[in-house]
Amino acid sequence: MFRTPISRFATLLRNPNPHKLLPTDPIPIFTKKARIFGPKQKLEMPSQQILPVTYHPPSSNPATTEKLIVKSEEDPSTRLLLYSHFEDEEKAAPLKPLLPKSASYTFNTSTTATATAAAGSANNNQKRRRRTASDNSLYSSSSNSSSEEGAADRHSIAGDVEHAAAETYLITRLSLKLLSYLGVGYRWITRFLALGCYSFLLMPGFIQVGYYYFFSKQVRRGIVYGDQPRNRLDLYLPKNSDGPKPVIAFVTGGAWIIGYKAWGSLLGIQLSERDIIVACIDYRNFPQGTISDMVQDASQGISFVCNHIAEYGGDPDRVYVMGQSAGAHIGACSIVDQAIKELGEGESTSWSVSQIKAYFGLSGGYNLFNLVDHFHSRGLYRSIFLGIMEGEHSLQRFSPEVMIQDPNVRSAASLLPPIILFHGTADYSIPSDASKNFAETLRSLGVKAESILYEGKTHTDLFLQDPMRGGKDQMFEDLVAIIHEGDSEALAKDAVAPPRRRLVPEFMLKLAHKVSPF
Repeated sequence: MFRTPISRFATLLRNPNPHKLLPTDPIPIFTKKARIFGPKQKLEMPSQQILPVTYHPPSSNPATTEKLIVKSEEDPSTRLLLYSHFEDEEKAAPLKPLLPKSASYTFNTSTTATATAAAGSANNNQKRRRRTASDNSLYSSSSNSSSEEGAADRHSIAGDVEHAAAETYLITRLSLKLLSYLGVGYRWITRFLALGCYSFLLMPGFIQVGYYYFFSKQVRRGIVYGDQPRNRLDLYLPKNSDGPKPVIAFVTGGAWIIGYKAWGSLLGIQLSERDIIVACIDYRNFPQGTISDMVQDASQGISFVCNHIAEYGGDPDRVYVMGQSAGAHIGACSIVDQAIKELGEGESTSWSVSQIKAYFGLSGGYNLFNLVDHFHSRGLYRSIFLGIMEGEHSLQRFSPEVMIQDPNVRSAASLLPPIILFHGTADYSIPSDASKNFAETLRSLGVKAESILYEGKTHTDLFLQDPMRGGKDQMFEDLVAIIHEGDSEALAKDAVAPPRRRLVPEFMLKLAHKVSPF
């Protein structure tokens, strides 16, 4: 078995006659900092410190063996136990002090010339080795750098794929959760089949939007804005980064049950092409949370946008809030609730409605008393809906149109920003009267409000089919014109902007319009 020098020294300590164990030839001695080579071995100059040790062969009459502890001055942890016979030789050949590792090393030879020649040869060999080592180091450094870049790219792609898988799983789970709450009756079986056909027809557009969402550098996904599980938002940034950009804080829809921040990716992509930053806010859904939790999350997300969007190139003086479907209701509740808080004394707020340039509601409902029976007939049953809204007694509190007319908080209407409501006249999920009535109520209270109706448009036409159709989209152009109002340079760019690219063939869009369950 191979025995290390340390084990040899241990044997010397245990043997009463250690000289019989010593070999006739010098032994290479290894320490933490040194290597000593025998005379037949080639002299090498390692970078570590070398401890010069000379072996003294035993005489015919061995004397008492003494122990010597050699300690490196530069490394106190390095110690070497040596056994040597030097009773009479100690006076004749006194020990020389240890040399630092930067000094030159020579062996005791018969002539000075031989020592000088050996040292010169060793120095030449050392220089050649250093040059070789330097070249190898440069090559190794270059190779390592290239391999590290490749590993980083692979890690980034793997992370994107992993994130895409996680997002797909979440979407599937939300869909199954919706079915579990809506039941499995005949009505919902037929609607689920219609939803499957609808999604299949729009799949070419979904694939392109999904690829951009997961792999584009212009999308910052999953930015944390709060301490709750769903307190995340996605940012869609314009490629043009010269100067601060207007910002839309967007609250997505989903029947208060399957809302998700990725639903706003199509709108975010197209608005970012017009130099507008979009922040899609995620929030807790039912049953993870009820309406008060959703409003709280949306308000906290708006607060994050108002206070931190400058870090991402946004203009904090041009922040807009927008919501679609259930998100339009949640966003309106957040705006009205914030105005009521600012009206009261001593309320602590992290953002102000005065920071919001305008509120955009797309296909939303704002008076829950008028929608309970309608939702029940459409399959969102009364018991489930009231569970989401925390009971019938809370319908007034979470109906912006009703709440703003309360005599106790009516003066809060003066704090509201301009409100613009978009709606399609063929919307069967939430009738367009919801937007018309809310706008009229606001105007009666002195709020600058407007409802813009689009003839023949359904609940999803304005948000999905029309944007996927490409070309000019009237609702989209109206929205951009309001945001860029007063900015002559941005309006000039909008006038010459190329038409949007078509994502889905026309015949598939028409079929999707007919089979849509919304």
